[in-house]
Amino acid sequence: MSLEALNKRVNTDLSYLAFGGTDWVRPIDHPAGHVYDVVIVGGGQSGLGAAFGFLRERISNILVIDENSEGLEGPWETYARMVTLRTPKHLTSVDLGIPSLTFRSWWEAQFGPQGWEELDKIPRGEWMNYLRWYRRVLSLPVINEVKLKLIEPTVEGIHHLHIEGVGAPSSLLLARKVILATGIHGGGEWHVPPMISEKLPKYLYAHTSEMIDCEALRGKKIAILGGGASAFDNANFVLSTGVAEAHVFVRRDKLPSVNPIRQMEVSGMIERFHVLSDADKYATISHFFKYNQPPTNDTFERAAAWPGFQLHLGSPWLNVEATAEGAVVTTPQGNYTFDFLIISTGLLSEPALRPELQLVESHIARWSDCYSAPAETSNALLDAHPYLSPGFAFISRDEAGSKLLHGLFVFNYSALASCGLSASAISGTKNAVPKLVSAVADQLFLDDKEEILNNFITYNEAEFTSQ
Repeated sequence: MSLEALNKRVNTDLSYLAFGGTDWVRPIDHPAGHVYDVVIVGGGQSGLGAAFGFLRERISNILVIDENSEGLEGPWETYARMVTLRTPKHLTSVDLGIPSLTFRSWWEAQFGPQGWEELDKIPRGEWMNYLRWYRRVLSLPVINEVKLKLIEPTVEGIHHLHIEGVGAPSSLLLARKVILATGIHGGGEWHVPPMISEKLPKYLYAHTSEMIDCEALRGKKIAILGGGASAFDNANFVLSTGVAEAHVFVRRDKLPSVNPIRQMEVSGMIERFHVLSDADKYATISHFFKYNQPPTNDTFERAAAWPGFQLHLGSPWLNVEATAEGAVVTTPQGNYTFDFLIISTGLLSEPALRPELQLVESHIARWSDCYSAPAETSNALLDAHPYLSPGFAFISRDEAGSKLLHGLFVFNYSALASCGLSASAISGTKNAVPKLVSAVADQLFLDDKEEILNNFITYNEAEFTSQ
């Protein structure tokens, strides 16, 4: 089968499901312009999957915006540096149960069934190519190079989205519902320890989420802080581009070997997380945070095969200093001098860190507002996560914020504490998108309940005419 034939099969499959029927949500007239039923912020895998989900629910007055250029949404061809995905190839995601939309169908259309059998893990670049195809074949309404600057809620229940960028149709979008499908860091920011950010000039370090000028590092000696999968992805990447030495520093005496995501994928944890009590949810994610996702065996072996690779276990950074020779790193094992540092220390999830939420963040409930954890599971990082509904909606910590937050949904990594492995995790997408779409559709329905019920009661169109 060719891609052209697969495209036809997708359209046929969708036609059998009556895809594209008449919208049921009432349009709203507004003096400031067109009002979208849903605006999705983020055109990566989560945003695209959500958009398809709404179209299946006959909610087509939607728009997806993304700050990146077309084809560069998400991390896959920007800061992600793994060779292959870590997710097992057989797990489905944004296809939402349509076989012809799966990665496997797309792959076999080009390389045949045997090509699928021979594939071990999905190459990172091919996953991005699949998402580009997915967007095209479904004709999803995405505009690129549009950045959300501020969400301004109104008393009438319509959010004013202040935007900018060369792709922006204006400086303002109006939306009844807003979904923040903003990826791994979209609920906060990437974390660089103050010991580094406050003491070193920026030319001496970069976080793994940043673009790194590897050409300038050819022949150099660099250090990478962190023991998770990303640290080894970056070590392999920079060594492959000509770095002379890449030293990975891990505070633990032993690399983590257990990846709890693999257990979650087969235990029902992903699908049924929403039925757990707050205590169980908290204990689960607190346990999850104890494990820094380990590198896959092939990722570690690929990095370790380079002559310039060195691993330092039991070596937390106690101090860093800028000198004429570069950055001096102090560990319990001694001092080391490097030309450049790469920081792989993850992220912080905290609504107050998001500039687009500055008008509403003081009303947003955090886990610390809603649950007091016992000492053995208490985790300050988890406490700062937003406390969300099972349908990914913000919940207000006070009465004053209830109307302001109505219609705002979080479909990024900060939903982890409330909704489990869902947004920004391929493993969770299949189950998370329908929950999100259903919750948003329910809210639209209830917002318009009086008119919908009145139209039902007064409906008087004759169907039986044979008399």
